[in-house]
Amino acid sequence: MNYAKTPKFFALAVFGLALAVFAGACQTTGNTNTTVATNAANANRMTNMNMATTANSMPKNTADPNHGMSEMMSQMKSDPNAASAPYDLQFLDTMSAHHQSAIEMAEMVETKSQNAELKAFAKKIITDQNKEIAQMKDWREKWYVGKPAAKNMEMSGMMDSMKMMMGSEMKKMEDGGGKEFDLMFLDMMSAHHKGATVMGREALTKAEHPEIKTLANQIIKAQEAEIKMMADWKAKWSK
Repeated sequence: MNYAKTPKFFALAVFGLALAVFAGACQTTGNTNTTVATNAANANRMTNMNMATTANSMPKNTADPNHGMSEMMSQMKSDPNAASAPYDLQFLDTMSAHHQSAIEMAEMVETKSQNAELKAFAKKIITDQNKEIAQMKDWREKWYVGKPAAKNMEMSGMMDSMKMMMGSEMKKMEDGGGKEFDLMFLDMMSAHHKGATVMGREALTKAEHPEIKTLANQIIKAQEAEIKMMADWKAKWSK
């Protein structure tokens, strides 16, 4: 008897084939769901890792306007092998750090001073130097993408302008307030500005990119004018 030709056998064969197809579909769906779930979990982990990294690299918000100033000053040291980097790269990284320290100091004025002129001046410093930092960052990414940090504390004008900020004078200013703070701020920011003009003059002779020479001229002109203004204020406010 040929069982393959019987209706019963044919029905069983069709049923078996249907079960096999259904099982395969279930397996595929299960694998797809597992893959989707795994990919989603991995994506979540990567997102969390990236968020943590970003959070750790950003300045911490704090109610204390002086938070981080002394700490930042204590960490002002040259990057490894900075002196062997191209001069223009050294200038970009070093002047950016120099500007950032001026911004940190200027941010103290809002809560430490009652002098409207000084407060307006501090806000101008923050605005102007943040703008220049952004410009230098753009140039760095354009000209030296992927290059190691090259902040060089031995560049002309850099260390001299930072000495007061890295010593006991900085602590006195952090602890001070009112007129006493105003006069100390003028002294320290004047010294800081003088260092920037020295760095700028050196860049006029050593920089390769004309954009850096243009920026150096701007820094010299603006900060020399502010040094004179601060000297006039000190003479007036010391009386």
